[in-house]
Amino acid sequence: MHISRVDLNLLVVLDTIYTEGGITKAAEKLHLTQPANSHALARLRDMFDDPLFERQGYKMVPTALTKRLIDPLRDSLQQLGAILNDTQSFEPATAKKRFVVGLRDYMESTVMPRLMQSLALEAPEVELSTVRVNRRNLEGELAAGTLDVAVDVLLPVPAPDKFTRIGVDGMAVVARRDHPRVQGSLDMEAYLAERHILVSSRRAGPGFEDIELHRQGLQRRVALRCQFYFAACRTVSQTDLLLTMPESYAHMASRQFGNQVLPFPAPLAPMDAYLYWHASTDNDAGNRWLRGLMLRSYAHWSGGVPVRWPAWDSSWPAG
Repeated sequence: MHISRVDLNLLVVLDTIYTEGGITKAAEKLHLTQPANSHALARLRDMFDDPLFERQGYKMVPTALTKRLIDPLRDSLQQLGAILNDTQSFEPATAKKRFVVGLRDYMESTVMPRLMQSLALEAPEVELSTVRVNRRNLEGELAAGTLDVAVDVLLPVPAPDKFTRIGVDGMAVVARRDHPRVQGSLDMEAYLAERHILVSSRRAGPGFEDIELHRQGLQRRVALRCQFYFAACRTVSQTDLLLTMPESYAHMASRQFGNQVLPFPAPLAPMDAYLYWHASTDNDAGNRWLRGLMLRSYAHWSGGVPVRWPAWDSSWPAG
């Protein structure tokens, strides 16, 4: 098969279906309709004379041929992307482009105002879309180009991914203003005696603070597991539950809900934030500009806090 007969967009579709495990999710990542993505898969099947994926339950499982193709295919797409990126220029003041950034919800609240202020001044026609990414999918999304950059904790990323420390945040405990047993201070005994809220995108498993407590031979009682810090802060303001959360967001939310913000009652590793991007976009002018904008926004947020490099731990939640 000569390359002149190959639509390179179809190869991107193949890579994305493999990464996402389904046609519908792949269509969402590529901003295509499901029928269009299904049609692309049909063309791929004709091209390779192979089903490429077989449905098992809700997932599309790759065939043996797809498994053999995927690594060299990704390498080729990344090399081609790098060649094209090297020839591109990017003028923020006139650029009309949409970037997709992976962010956690509390990072959106703390950094987004400053980020959008800078964007309005430097690149008024540029759009940002922030999404929440499962950590297990981070490598695939950066490689596929469905994600331009991402901000998260220090993760064990493979060589094609690049990262740099971008900010730091401590952990604080939040309690309602008129909590009957917590007034202005909190020791570990009092902390463990109360019931707690755990914020997590996952349905089960410990939070960052629970892992740290476990290392000290301690365990707290979680009465509520929810998805977002905003909902948790509001719940704290109307109950006796305690919430452990990033300190910067805790102070921000306390202005609205009037909650107490207290130091965590034991040494706790900081929530350092890292900026991730794929090596194929390292020289891309637009991606370089976006990374610089993110770095400046986080530097303003973290207030020049000294660099601290926490070690990766395999027990860190993957959601």
